[in-house]
Amino acid sequence: MSDAGATLNLSDRTALEIREVFAGRRRGMGSALLFAGPAVIASIAYMDPGNFATNIQAGARYGYSLLWVALAANLVAMLFQGLSAKLGIVTGRNLAELCREEFRTPVVIALWIASEIAAMATDLAEFLGGAIGLSLLFHVPLLVGMVVTGIVTYGVLMFERSGFRPIELIIGGLVAAISLCYLAEMFIAPVDWGAAATGSLLPQLPDAAALTIAVGIIGATVMPHAIYLHSGLTQNRAPARNDRERRTLLRFSNREVVVALAVAGLVNMAMVMMASAAFHNGHSDVAEIETAYHTLTPLLGGAAAAVFLISLLASGVSSSVVGTMAGQIVMQGFVGFRIPLWVRRLVTMVPAFVVVALGVNATNALVVSQVVLSLVLPLPMISLVMFTRRRDIMGAFVNSRLTDAAAIVATALILALNLVLLLQTFGVDIPFLPAS
Repeated sequence: MSDAGATLNLSDRTALEIREVFAGRRRGMGSALLFAGPAVIASIAYMDPGNFATNIQAGARYGYSLLWVALAANLVAMLFQGLSAKLGIVTGRNLAELCREEFRTPVVIALWIASEIAAMATDLAEFLGGAIGLSLLFHVPLLVGMVVTGIVTYGVLMFERSGFRPIELIIGGLVAAISLCYLAEMFIAPVDWGAAATGSLLPQLPDAAALTIAVGIIGATVMPHAIYLHSGLTQNRAPARNDRERRTLLRFSNREVVVALAVAGLVNMAMVMMASAAFHNGHSDVAEIETAYHTLTPLLGGAAAAVFLISLLASGVSSSVVGTMAGQIVMQGFVGFRIPLWVRRLVTMVPAFVVVALGVNATNALVVSQVVLSLVLPLPMISLVMFTRRRDIMGAFVNSRLTDAAAIVATALILALNLVLLLQTFGVDIPFLPAS
């Protein structure tokens, strides 16, 4: 077996060792690491440049008062990523494939088009994040930064040829880099921990503009492509052959979802705290990533600004990689055949280059991309809830009544909040909140 194992690549060895866990021949803490990967990859969607933009605005303008929104959004994300992972594990199909199989053709076409638009909006935000980071670090034009980001992204995606494990480890390393950067920021920035605790636990919305930012935080957190992606990442790593193996996979998957998204949630909360500590008193008008970087240097020193840039670069590259992976799963799931990687990359990359080449303001483009994502988000959420509550699809793993109720309430809440965001985007006042 050792000779055979020596000829296997890393992904094959991981799958073989997972089979050993299924058979009961391998136990211990190291076993959990074999199952780690899908939720770590999906968690990047919760630390992408769109989150940087909304969290900086939240902290700069409202201090610690919107931290509870980041916490609540993360709990909703845990629920839906867990459901997405369960769908892939139990059915062996991803969300896009099930949509194609279960819905009528006009609905499938509409879902596919909406998902592709969302993928383009996601890629726009992610490419801009990496490009802004490179532009600020090396003083190059934004378009050059996008080209470099595209080349690096494509290079990382080439590791997919060796199976699932190398990509999981690369993305895991970038997640660790982002997390360490914000851990360092917590030591550099003069955080008011008492106010941070109050803001995390006491829901409050000072005015109508705070509601807009709060919905933006949720829209930048619960992402359509992450919901599609997670179901695809879990379906082929080590497919379960019976219900006992499915229960084992689900147990490890649920643990990974909680840990990975808890880290992502803490990073988001750290972004808000850093912005609050650095900008709220005296620089509350900071709303752009570039402005935040330039303001950090005189306020907290060059180290804080450098750490901020490193985290932004890691976020831009990793989220662009993950966005392409999600786009592949969506396109293949809806059309039913495999798409070459370079085609998938071009489909979502070209619109981002067009926007920048036309000279559109980067921050405005980020805001528009989040509005587009808010429009599309309900579609995969509703589909996921529909499928995971059907016994004919999920069998013994159908949602419990409590899970069902939580998913339906969360979906309805996000639908309502997204509607508020869209109304405010088009200038409609919210009557129950004071004007900003």
